[in-house]
Amino acid sequence: MSMLELLSEESSWRRFYEYKTSLICPKSDEKELAAFIENRGYLPVCRNIREGRPFPLPEKSVISKQGTGKKRTVYTWPRDENLVMKLLTWLLLREYDPLFVKGLYSFRPGRTAKDAVRFFLRQPGLSACYAYKADISNYFNSIPVENLLPMLKEVLRDDRDLYAFLSGLLLEEKVLDRGRPVSEKKGIMAGTPLSAFYANLYLKDLDAAFASRGIPYARYSDDIIVFAEDAETLRTYAAEITAFLTERGLSVNPSKEAYFSPETGWTFLGFSCRNGVADIAPITVRKLKGKMRRKARALKRWQERNEHTGEQAARAFIRIFNRKLLESPVDHELSWCSWFFSVINTDRSLREIDHYAQECVRFLISGKHNKGRFQVRYEDMKRLGYRNLVHAYYAYRPQGGTTADE
Repeated sequence: MSMLELLSEESSWRRFYEYKTSLICPKSDEKELAAFIENRGYLPVCRNIREGRPFPLPEKSVISKQGTGKKRTVYTWPRDENLVMKLLTWLLLREYDPLFVKGLYSFRPGRTAKDAVRFFLRQPGLSACYAYKADISNYFNSIPVENLLPMLKEVLRDDRDLYAFLSGLLLEEKVLDRGRPVSEKKGIMAGTPLSAFYANLYLKDLDAAFASRGIPYARYSDDIIVFAEDAETLRTYAAEITAFLTERGLSVNPSKEAYFSPETGWTFLGFSCRNGVADIAPITVRKLKGKMRRKARALKRWQERNEHTGEQAARAFIRIFNRKLLESPVDHELSWCSWFFSVINTDRSLREIDHYAQECVRFLISGKHNKGRFQVRYEDMKRLGYRNLVHAYYAYRPQGGTTADE
């Protein structure tokens, strides 16, 4: 029986729905999926796949990262096809999870990026090691399909129908660019559900090479970190990773490549660790402060344009970042605060973020960057709904827990 047949079975969709609703996800997504299942919206898509009809071309979009000049290309299928591909990806990631070693943490059942950081924090003597971190340039859209297909064929050797379908999607050269079909190399198409499985599969041999030697190593999709007892050995590992990627038609992003010494500690997946102290990575803090700065400026312009009060602008700022940091999770395991709070053991970065947020609120209320802003008291901010991250952190931690600063 091909996995494709499971896509038209209501029981598959019910299990998928139970999984999705066990996460913290937007109610709108939950309702959309429930309606899709209730109306059996998947049946026409499954029928087209079964009858070999052409699958819709993916729509190409270029997304600008806020506050930077960087852009990324993503692809999406129409809603119904995309939902069916989400179920297929969910099935694939569970059926073939045994292919992957423990050092791979991306898109796997019961594993998250946090688990990688926690694992390294538990390793004795790791704080005395050197580390190398690599980020693969444009990983998803740069994978040569001709290199991936033999690997996929071997994995799906007992499901020829599924391989025929997936290889057809990968070999399709055309995408829709602003509604017009164009030909381009698109790799495994970042943004599409199936790209998660392909991203894990394509470098599984690299993961296994380090795992077989017991070398501390982790990969989360296109992010890699490896540890060594001395700098010379670490350089050997880094060269091995670079050579493997080159052989697979990939390259390391030099702007995100980093070597760490025991004195500096290491950063990975938004966390920084040094001498057993786990914190939010400095770059993550800078990005968040940048978002606060841009939002405060935008709200100030909104206030002046519409003749609102400073308190109205400040209240809007507080509401936005309370929701972002403390309340409103997206389609993954936890909210922003819970994601970090469950790993970090210091409040240093949280104090920095709190201080910056308070400066933004004071500016919005007073309209001043000078000493006059201090006329705005902390009690005034609390009255507008301001919530302190440090206080939330200690409320979140188990009773009796301590931080590295205590």
